[in-house]
Parts: sequence; C-alpha cells; structure tokens
Amino acid sequence: MTAVMVGLAVAGLTGVLLAFANWRWPASESDLINGINALLPQTQCAQCGFPGCLPYARAIAAGEAPLNLCPPGGKTTHEALIRLLPDHDRGNPPVEPSPVTAFIDESRCIGCYLCIPACPVDAIVGAKGFMHTVLTKECTGCGLCVAPCPVDCITLEDVVIR
Repeated sequence: MTAVMVGLAVAGLTGVLLAFANWRWPASESDLINGINALLPQTQCAQCGFPGCLPYARAIAAGEAPLNLCPPGGKTTHEALIRLLPDHDRGNPPVEPSPVTAFIDESRCIGCYLCIPACPVDAIVGAKGFMHTVLTKECTGCGLCVAPCPVDCITLEDVVIR
C-alpha cells in the first residue's frame, strides 16, 4: 500500500512540475511549425505558393501566410489549422482541391520516367521504358508532372465524377 501511495505522489508531483514548466517555458517556435506541418497533407505540390508543406508551415507560424492556401488539404486542413491557431489570419474560405487530374496520352508516352519522381503523391505508375499512367484517385492536379515530360503527353483535364 505504501508503494502505491508513493507512486501516486510521484505521479502527481511530476504532473504539477510539467504543468509549471509548460507555463514557465512555453513551446518553442519549432514545435509550432512541426504542429502546423503535421496537419498539412505532405503532398509537396506547391499549390499554396510555397515550395512544399514545411515552408508553408514556417510562413503560417511567422504570420506571413493565411491558413487557407492548401488545395489538397481543403476544408479539413483549414479547419484543423483554425483549431490549432484560432487567432491567426484565416484568409478567405479554404482553397478547395482543383477539379483537374493529370492524364497521360499513353500512345505518346515514351516511358522516360521523368514524370514519376516529379509527382509528390506517387499518383503515376509505370516502369522506365514502358508506358506510364495516372491513378486519378490519387492525383491532386498540381501539374508538377507536366513540365518534365519531354514529349508533352501529360495534360491536366477536368475530373469526371460519376
């Protein structure tokens, strides 16, 4: 019984000390950036105007960017960021995902493989020297795969919802 009481006392004292430490030494800016970055979808698509999710998280933490710039994250990410940062610039309603997807004209694809590493969400499948295709349900429509294609066989097309 004494051991249980000592254990409870130590646990209670630890809790009080942790609460005091959190009050006295609040979380660092890097903790805030990591928290924001954890809420972003990690597509690294640059649709927000930043070269990836971490730079966007840094801009949000510094107060240099609104919370509504992530199309792949859409409303869900916007709302999560508002919960984390209620006093931050929310911007306008969130930017919703673009209603486009990449499409590869398979008759023109030479299998060069340049589009595959360019895709931040691994939505393009294929092997070097063979035709590639896009997994439309995974594609965010960022368009990062278009520029590297040497034969211009990749286009962004409207998503057809059935």
